[in-house]
Amino acid sequence: MTPKPFTLEVPEADIEDLKTRLARTRFPDQAPDAPWAYGTDLGYMRDRLIPWWRDQFNWRAQEAKLNAFPQFTAPLHGIDVHFIRAEGKGPNPIPLLLMHGWPGSIFEFMEIIPRLTDPARFGGDPRDAFTVIAPSLPGFGLSFRPGQPRFSIEQIADCLHDLMTKVLGYERFGAQGGDYGAFTATRLGIAYPRPLVGIHLPRLWVDGLSSRTGRMARGEVPYMVRLRRRSRERAFA
Repeated sequence: MTPKPFTLEVPEADIEDLKTRLARTRFPDQAPDAPWAYGTDLGYMRDRLIPWWRDQFNWRAQEAKLNAFPQFTAPLHGIDVHFIRAEGKGPNPIPLLLMHGWPGSIFEFMEIIPRLTDPARFGGDPRDAFTVIAPSLPGFGLSFRPGQPRFSIEQIADCLHDLMTKVLGYERFGAQGGDYGAFTATRLGIAYPRPLVGIHLPRLWVDGLSSRTGRMARGEVPYMVRLRRRSRERAFA
């Protein structure tokens, strides 16, 4: 299948509708205890955050920043997957699948993509260039529409593997991801090791993704029990 070029064009009516709804926000009471103890401080939200989104944030400037990159969509696994494809400038750029986390988006990568695709421009070696494929993860951002199927990490990995190999035709590629992207990169390394030249992770995630079968070895069980207990304690700390 051939990817379809994409340009982000948010209707002006949608932006005006959002500003109207922000202006009509009905604020709750301030939560007890110190500000920020139980979420966003009410004064900060009312006096700074809402006015920023309503009156100061430049939606069209951010739209133009994204549209400066080559963007595409491809029908995969029942949805339209959105992605940036920025060609590397070097003798042999390595394809790199660059995956964001949650809550996040490909806007996280606006500054790093030019440095990866054209390192010579920033004083680096052109032999270190990458061709960057930065998708909106299936189910998030521009790879989402109401009513579409929801994806598990395993399903996201399957989808992005097919994007890289079947749609874009890469036989070998690297993968990097943070947060949900790290989970997905880990799953890619487990389920599809053959096309991967390597994965880069800012955090290691093994719970539920540590084997092809989903069954843990005997020695893994005590570790996973401790990991899940620590995760619960951090979540409610």
